[in-house]
Amino acid sequence: MECPNQSSPHDFILSGFPYPQGFKLPLLLFFSIMFALTLSGNSLIILVVISDLQLHKPMYWFLCHLSILDMAFSAVVVPKVIAGFSSRGKIISFASCVTQVFFLNSVGCAESFLYTLMAYDRFLAICKPLHYTNIMSWKVCLVLSLGTIIGGSLNSAFLTSLTFHLPYGEDNYIDYVFCDVPSILKLACVDVKFSELMIIIDMGFIAMTCFSLILASYAYIITAILKISSSEGRQRAFSTCTAHLTVVFIYYLPLFYRYMRPASQDSMDSVVSMFYTTITPLLNPVIYTLRNKAMKTALVKLCTGNPE
Repeated sequence: MECPNQSSPHDFILSGFPYPQGFKLPLLLFFSIMFALTLSGNSLIILVVISDLQLHKPMYWFLCHLSILDMAFSAVVVPKVIAGFSSRGKIISFASCVTQVFFLNSVGCAESFLYTLMAYDRFLAICKPLHYTNIMSWKVCLVLSLGTIIGGSLNSAFLTSLTFHLPYGEDNYIDYVFCDVPSILKLACVDVKFSELMIIIDMGFIAMTCFSLILASYAYIITAILKISSSEGRQRAFSTCTAHLTVVFIYYLPLFYRYMRPASQDSMDSVVSMFYTTITPLLNPVIYTLRNKAMKTALVKLCTGNPE
C-alpha cells in the first residue's frame, strides 16, 4: 500500500460498541452505571483503608494502589465508549488516540506488576512471617508501588512509539471500541509484521513472566498453608489469598485472549475488551470486600460510624 504525503490522519473514527437494534439506550445506561459504580466502589475501598488504622498494612496499601489503577483503567476507556453511542462521539483526534493508547497500556502494565507484588507480599506474610515486617517496610512498599507506575509508563512509551511512528494513510476507521495497538496497526500503509511480532514479544514476556511469578508464589503459599495445624489458621490464610487469585484470573484471561492474537479480527474482541476495562475494575472492590473479613469489618464501622 502506498502512503500519501500525509503521514497520519487528523482524526480517527471508532466503530463503537456493537449492539442490536433497540439496545442503544439500555447499553448506554449500563456503561454509565458501571462507570459510576466503579469509581464509587474503588473510592470506598480507599476511604475504608485510610480510615481504619488496623488496615494500615502493606497488603491494603497495595489494594488502594489497585483501586486507583482500576479507576484510571475505566476512566481511560469507558467515557469514550459512552460517547461512542452518538455519531459525533465516535470521532477521536489523533492526539487523543495516542494519549488513550499510552495511558491504557501504562495502567494495564502497572496492574500486571502490581498483581505480582501482591502475590509476593502474601508469600512473605505466610511463608516468611518472621522477616515480613523488616522486608516489607513502608519505604519498600512506596518504592515498589512507584516502580509499577514507572515501569508501566516506560513500557507503554515503547509500545506507543512503536505504533505511531508508522505512516498512516487516508483510512482512519478503527474497527474497535477504543484506540488500542492491534487495531491501529491495521491502518498502517506499510508492512506491520515486525511491529506485531514486537508487540507479542513485549506483552507476552511481561504477562507470562508476571503470571508465572504469581503462580510460583502461590505454589509456595499453598504448601505453607497446608502445613498449618489449625483449621482456623488455614482458613484465615486461604481467605487472604483467594480474593487475589480470583482477580488475577479475571484480569489475565481476557488479556491473553485479546493481545496474544493481535492480528485477529474476532467479533468477540470488543465484548472481551469491555469485560477487562468495565467489569473487572468493578469486581475487584466487590471481591476484596466480600472475601476479606478485616475489610468487611472496617466497611461496617465506616458505614455505621461505630469505631468499635
